[in-house]
Amino acid sequence: MENQNQTNQNIIQNTQNQEVKHKRRVRYKGTHPKNYHEKYKELQPEKYADTIEKVIRKGSTPAGMHISICVKEILDFLQIKPGQTGLDATLGYGGHTQEMLKCLQSQGHLYALDVDPIEIVKTRARLEALGYGPEILTILQQNFADIDQVAAQAGAFDFILADLGVSSMQIDNPERGFSYKFEAPLDLRLNPEKGTSAAERLRHIDVGELEGMLVENADEPYAKEIACAIVAGNRKGHPIETTTDLRQVIEETLSFLPANERKEAVKKTCQRTFQALRIDVNSEFEVLEAFLEKLPDALAGGGRVAILTFHSGEDRLVKKSFKRFYKEGIYREIATDVIRPSTEECNRNSRARSTKMRWAIKA
Repeated sequence: MENQNQTNQNIIQNTQNQEVKHKRRVRYKGTHPKNYHEKYKELQPEKYADTIEKVIRKGSTPAGMHISICVKEILDFLQIKPGQTGLDATLGYGGHTQEMLKCLQSQGHLYALDVDPIEIVKTRARLEALGYGPEILTILQQNFADIDQVAAQAGAFDFILADLGVSSMQIDNPERGFSYKFEAPLDLRLNPEKGTSAAERLRHIDVGELEGMLVENADEPYAKEIACAIVAGNRKGHPIETTTDLRQVIEETLSFLPANERKEAVKKTCQRTFQALRIDVNSEFEVLEAFLEKLPDALAGGGRVAILTFHSGEDRLVKKSFKRFYKEGIYREIATDVIRPSTEECNRNSRARSTKMRWAIKA
């Protein structure tokens, strides 16, 4: 009987050992592993600060992170004071939010919005760990086009920031399908729980509409050729499903270019095409127009707003809106020219190069 009990205990112990068998972590291959999930040091900035700093010094953005742009310029303009109420209309990684919270010095309140259900959870946890709880910070999963609803709850804001760029965490994560560099379903939605994916959008589009989208949203010089190739593929039963599918169509379409020009042309056309599709499936221009129209009513008298744009279409909409409300006497002052990040910042963060900042002050 004693031997039987011992045997049973051995069996149980062996089973437990199998269940808790250590699974070897994916190794960090070299200084710059290409696979997103192998970059575990970059994905844990709180543990590997030295690695993060090295990546940033080389002009790259660490995996899973976003480097805030024009922080000094934004804070210099907003002139945030303790006790004020503000809004970060585009929370993202929370870098700008954190800096604005520091200015409040635990007095006042900051509201922050984001439509991305995946990143908002991570950012909320990150800011809470830094001591920014609901007593000073309210985070809402809401589109910034609904700024009127937020202002109805919070009251008029003393300062507002809107950073219209897509966060690096979204671009670099291959599972989100934002980049032509990684194989993934062609999605491009900021909120993958709502709306239509880019792949589905392309399945039901005609040449004229697609060509117009590529020109209007990204100034694509080969818009007609790409539109014809995509629609022809649909007719032949070869719809685009993945990021790689779209890149291959672009490569084949531009094969007529001289060999010494082709590689760079394909790269830029991929960037522009993905941008155009992302703007379309997220209705980014329509959302921005709604935000700009409601913006003056959400600002307190003397309230300040700063907006960062990243391509000409966005900048035109912001410039036009600011000028109109300035002429109507609603804004007492607006930026006469764009503010750009410094050369030093652009060298440190290549994604800052296309940034333009405009601002306005309500009368």
